[in-house]
Amino acid sequence: MNKTVYFGLLFVFLVFLQVFVLNNILFLGYINPYLYIAFVFLYPLKKNRFSFLLLSFALGLSIDFFSDSGGIHAFSLVTIAYLRLFFIRVFFNKFEVDYPFFKLNLEPFGKKFNYIVTLTVLHHFLLFSFANFSLQNMSQVFLNTLYSSAFTLILYFLSIYIFSKKQ
Repeated sequence: MNKTVYFGLLFVFLVFLQVFVLNNILFLGYINPYLYIAFVFLYPLKKNRFSFLLLSFALGLSIDFFSDSGGIHAFSLVTIAYLRLFFIRVFFNKFEVDYPFFKLNLEPFGKKFNYIVTLTVLHHFLLFSFANFSLQNMSQVFLNTLYSSAFTLILYFLSIYIFSKKQ
């Protein structure tokens, strides 16, 4: 399948999954999975990041539009999309010349796990910080970040395990 079509379908699938299924989950008042951030993990690396940042913004804005959340999803997603290359350099020791050959699924699980956990926790912390926007609710922000990140990570790794091709 053509990569452009694949990522277009992934974009639409993640929007519909998040809006119609995952946004309706609120377990114990803290847990709400945000699986749409998988787009940032799965999108290939390129030297020109403008199209990737634009797509990330459009994805976050789509989630914001349906969630009536005022742009916090777009901000959080664009932030981790922008910082993605920094964390790839930190965790995988990859540079610009390695970008065309980099595939996340071929990296060791420990490095991949640290990378995905870091970006997920950062996304959730930004999202819940701006949703609460008060220093009095920092315990609420930390609990929401912790529990939602854990549930999002479980869903992400389960879906990657289920939908990955056996080699």
